[in-house]
Amino acid sequence: MTTPVEARAAFQAWREGVNTDWYADDPHLQSLTRHYGRDHLAASLAEFGRICARQIDPLVRENNRDENLPRLRRWDGQGNRVESVDFHPSYHAIGRLAYASGAMAAYAHEGREWETLSLVYLLAQNGEGGHTCPMACTAGLIQLLKADKADHSLWLDRLTDPDYDTHFHGAQFLTEVQGGSDVGANAVVATQAEGEWRLTGEKWFCSVIDADLFVVTARVDDQGGTRGLRAFAVPRRLPNGDPNGFAIRRLKYKLGTRSMASAEVDFHGARGTPIGDFRTTVDIVLNTSRLYNAICSCGILQRAWREAQGYAEHRLAFGQPILAFPTVARILARLRTEAYAARASTFFLAHLRDQPATDPHAFRMLVNLNKYWTSSTGTSAVRDAIEVLGGNGAIESFSVLPRLLRDAIVCEAWEGGHNVLCAQVLRDAQRSKMHRRLFALIRGLGGSTERLDDAERQWDRLVTQPPEVASIYIRDLVDDLRPVVQAAVLRAEVSSHSDPLIAIAAEHLLTLNARTWDPLADPTLMERVNALTSRR
Repeated sequence: MTTPVEARAAFQAWREGVNTDWYADDPHLQSLTRHYGRDHLAASLAEFGRICARQIDPLVRENNRDENLPRLRRWDGQGNRVESVDFHPSYHAIGRLAYASGAMAAYAHEGREWETLSLVYLLAQNGEGGHTCPMACTAGLIQLLKADKADHSLWLDRLTDPDYDTHFHGAQFLTEVQGGSDVGANAVVATQAEGEWRLTGEKWFCSVIDADLFVVTARVDDQGGTRGLRAFAVPRRLPNGDPNGFAIRRLKYKLGTRSMASAEVDFHGARGTPIGDFRTTVDIVLNTSRLYNAICSCGILQRAWREAQGYAEHRLAFGQPILAFPTVARILARLRTEAYAARASTFFLAHLRDQPATDPHAFRMLVNLNKYWTSSTGTSAVRDAIEVLGGNGAIESFSVLPRLLRDAIVCEAWEGGHNVLCAQVLRDAQRSKMHRRLFALIRGLGGSTERLDDAERQWDRLVTQPPEVASIYIRDLVDDLRPVVQAAVLRAEVSSHSDPLIAIAAEHLLTLNARTWDPLADPTLMERVNALTSRR
């Protein structure tokens, strides 16, 4: 019989075991580093993995307490309007460690997004933590400024500065209260006077409201829809230090990502610099944000598995670790499989982003699909992990899982909900046959199966239907495609020096997600489960 003292000792052993070294205990990340030719990053990833586990984890726990959330300060002690956000000291301590990793500094050079995203993946195992959203927004702004023909070197130098205290954070303010995903309904206007552009109107959802440089969409003429929109870079402050023609209405009190400050904002003639047409802006911003969203979901998936696996190894019930119970082991095997699958497709996208010859149509379709897939499985994975912990999994002071669940739900809505993404994928497939470019890309990896051929035939049938008919079935086909694509990418990773669990995870993913799967006729089920729940 287990005593209370022994139970608490088991809890302590579990807690110490999961917060040690998040690169060393991730054989798939190590394998991906080799597979994509990033061996030179191993030492820096190992160092940052330890920092995320040992230093950042307790800081994020502290920072996310209700009494430590960001607060709006609109005036200083002398009555001057400052439009500032005050953060708990733990927030800035996290930022100094996160930016010192070089995650944003890597953007000073071309072809290093895989490096950045591997660091963000480690950081995101603490959830959004107040800083992965600012990093995503900053990355999108960097890409926009690089794509613009004007010289933005002064801004770029600050945006890629690894010193948190002098670094410029970026933000993206696109959404308006009447618009949401219907960006063509946006009404903020930009007018030109005396050689300057001035922006006026309100933005409804402004994440990273403490940023130093905002990307704001505004209407420059009377054309309806998105045709009259352009993107502007709006500095937070004027040269004299005053706020640049904006006022914060209030901070959003959110379900998740609570350490990161989001707000509603009014612009009153804010000075802005044009940085791109609307279509280019949306493509760059959304592709970047959706890729970051997926890497954050990967981090949440991995942390959910690690927390549940470690708990099941230490928690005793009826005289044995609960991992010994097949029902628990099957949950853990599914968790680990989904973590492998999400990493495979997301790091593949990160690799494609660094390749100049990447097919932009295939990339666009996969980044939209992958955002949906990873955010969906991220939420379900945290729920599964909470089930393994039982009642303890619902206690904020006991486990990080409640916070991860809140952040995971926000990931589902952030930068396109599921229906929005599916509608975009369907339009792309029907108008431009982008699905064929995607299938060709995946088939070219050499790890595909006959199910990929079947899936392509289904998509070919779908796109011949009228849009109002095809939209009824699009989510079914998107869901069915996930295990097929992710298993193909996983199988393409298999080599003599790769993580041996990759092939097992691919098989488990395909088997469990087959519409005709009969668990009673699966003789290797527990063999796969045992492999996926063992420490390697």
